[in-house]
Amino acid sequence: MTKPRNSAREIAADVAAGRTTAVETAKAALGRIEAAKALNAVVAVNSARTLADAAAVDARLRPGETMPLAGVPIVVKDNIWVGGWRVTQGSRLFANFIAPQDAIAIERLRSAGAVIVGIGATSEFACKGVTTSQLYGPTRHPLDPALTPGGSSGGPAVAVAAGLVPLAIGTDAGGSSRRPPAHVGVAGFKPSYGAIPYGPGFAEPFYGLSVIAPIAAEVADITLAFEAMAGLDGRDPDSAVVAQQAKDTAGQRIAFSPRLGLDVAIDDVVANGLASAVDRLSAAGLRITQRDPVWSANATEDAIMPLQHAGLAALCGNAFRMDPTIFDPDVAKQIERGLSWSGTEVAGALLASAAIANAFAAFFTEIDLLLTPTVPCAAWPLTQLGPDMIGGKAASPRAHAVFTPFVNHARLPAISIPCGTDRHGLPFGLQIIAARGQDRSLLAAAQEVEAILRA
Repeated sequence: MTKPRNSAREIAADVAAGRTTAVETAKAALGRIEAAKALNAVVAVNSARTLADAAAVDARLRPGETMPLAGVPIVVKDNIWVGGWRVTQGSRLFANFIAPQDAIAIERLRSAGAVIVGIGATSEFACKGVTTSQLYGPTRHPLDPALTPGGSSGGPAVAVAAGLVPLAIGTDAGGSSRRPPAHVGVAGFKPSYGAIPYGPGFAEPFYGLSVIAPIAAEVADITLAFEAMAGLDGRDPDSAVVAQQAKDTAGQRIAFSPRLGLDVAIDDVVANGLASAVDRLSAAGLRITQRDPVWSANATEDAIMPLQHAGLAALCGNAFRMDPTIFDPDVAKQIERGLSWSGTEVAGALLASAAIANAFAAFFTEIDLLLTPTVPCAAWPLTQLGPDMIGGKAASPRAHAVFTPFVNHARLPAISIPCGTDRHGLPFGLQIIAARGQDRSLLAAAQEVEAILRA
């Protein structure tokens, strides 16, 4: 498999300067995707459409149009509308669905010159922490095909980590585009809720939580994609303005929370790797104190999970009653559970979500950036929902996901960047979180942290 020669920024510069063409770049990406079919990262291609789109980019360049992503090949997660493409949410219910139009984010990426070369695998409805579906099967870790990359944006994350494309677009409603990047050794960014307009597209089981999330090998490429997609749009009533200027990292108040203030297990190699990374950042001049957010008693993932279950039940309950076997068995269990929740219990989950947001809001009045683990463990066997053990203790199926969902409920921006590997060479990540709307400050800080950790 031949990896792309350059970053997204370098590809765009080469295409714009005429050193290569968008068509040549797209053909090379399609060849890499074909050679890596065993990973099952990309579940749909449309070569004719891709090459036509690439030719259109080359035609736009000839009269001198400037495009920040000129000719950059991208993979888009299988729950984001890409007009004219088969987009299924990894579900048999949508096995033959053709998206009638682009999501706003995809429309903006195309305008910036990006070329879509494939659709990236997701778990059904993006509702599992591993990437597998009855429609397409499992996506495999690029370093060990017996392992999972996690989920639900496993396809986009693997596409970047395996070098198929320099940039991919996922979604994140509870960590779906931070944990898989952490597991495969790339960067994944969850913007503030509303910073990138969401939709038109499928109805979301995670109402008010899910965001469009760029994934890349380098933070600078994520920043380039974010700038292409971000900004108000009247078609999305939740689209929001984020701060235009990044704060100087030297003046930022930075905290490190080894377990996000939660009573959860973490593997020693991850805990030690995170502590070592923080020591290196401190030695490089960043002023970091150790401090945890303070959570209320009802701030637990169990307390907020009814929102996902009830959302799935609202969207899929009728189809489930008619034929439960059409669904992934793990997703079917969530739908069944959602049908049983009372209105009072769902309201309780909303209150728990609000308590999490309030706790984070209080924390970020005194802190600018928070460093935490992205994941408590490295990747695990492909056939399991989660590892058997974390931190020497028996682990529940969701124990691998403990450090990311609260960020979504607070609607904050967060990014995962690689910070170490275990004894098998499997990566894990450092999560950096900022106050809502401080996306550009977060991305600037993440580039600085990335440079220090790579030195």
